[in-house]
Amino acid sequence: MATWVALDAMGGDFAPQATIEGALLALKEFSDLGIYLVGQPEALIPLLKRKKYKRLEIVPASQVVAMDESPIGALRSKHDSSIRKAFDLVKEGQAHALVSAGNSGAVLATALFVLGRVKGVSRPAIATVLPTMKGNAVMIDSGANVDCKPHHLLQFAHMGMVFCREILGVSLPKVGLLSIGEEGGKGNTLVKRAHQLLSQSRLNYVGNVEGRDIYRGDVDVIVCDGFVGNICLKLSEGLAEALMSMMAQEIQKYRLAQLGFSFAKKALRQFKTRIDWRERGGAPLLGVKGVVIISHGRSDARAIKNALGTALGFVKENVLENLAEALENLPTALAGEER
Repeated sequence: MATWVALDAMGGDFAPQATIEGALLALKEFSDLGIYLVGQPEALIPLLKRKKYKRLEIVPASQVVAMDESPIGALRSKHDSSIRKAFDLVKEGQAHALVSAGNSGAVLATALFVLGRVKGVSRPAIATVLPTMKGNAVMIDSGANVDCKPHHLLQFAHMGMVFCREILGVSLPKVGLLSIGEEGGKGNTLVKRAHQLLSQSRLNYVGNVEGRDIYRGDVDVIVCDGFVGNICLKLSEGLAEALMSMMAQEIQKYRLAQLGFSFAKKALRQFKTRIDWRERGGAPLLGVKGVVIISHGRSDARAIKNALGTALGFVKENVLENLAEALENLPTALAGEER
């Protein structure tokens, strides 16, 4: 029996070309995956070359939410958008999960409106898995909430801990708060107060961590608001791409370097794959009643394919149910923290 994923076919900088190509790649790789392509048929059918594919269905949606459009405005006025129709499929039980590379604010707003929050969660957050020198770490929040209060960061820490334990298999995740210094007194008002709350919690909280510590692997969960988290991610992506480009430029300058590159080609390719965000495809939106994978706006076909694979894995491993159960069992004091 196939697991069906609703794909926002109109979402992303390179949609619908990239979303369709990614969907077809995913169908080839995952034999138990079914995909609902949600979007404007007049734009999708020609790109499919009018062919029919098994486990692939087009669900018409007449409207598209632009990347720079107001999330609330889109939620109120575009009831037939590809984002909204995709969420309706999940709500109605026709789709088991959703993937979108579209307007992330609109995805968040629609997720809250259509699916609702998991019991005990005040703010859903995006959890992004990052490669480190010792394995993987989770950064939360990486873009869903740009304005936060201290108790939100405390809850992000709990959600990140549960995700790290249930998904990455770390029995006692180390939690760190992203700041401008390791000392507890460093940071803005939000970070200072969040540090106090985290220090008083039952989490395995190791204190503040700096930006340079993110990829060392000394902590398993990096907590921050979505504004800071998204900047960190985009900086990391840009730096990784720039380093690979600069390395290629330098290798081209010297013949011996080119010879050495031929011997190290396999290792360099593996390194590139390890740091390439496209390999992860997307990040889950934790805290809503459904499997929602948010992909990068720049997602190409490979990223979309991997995001669909991530969604499939979440459904098959009952991740949503496990997370919801764990989150509902969090300390009830979370709901009563300072507002």
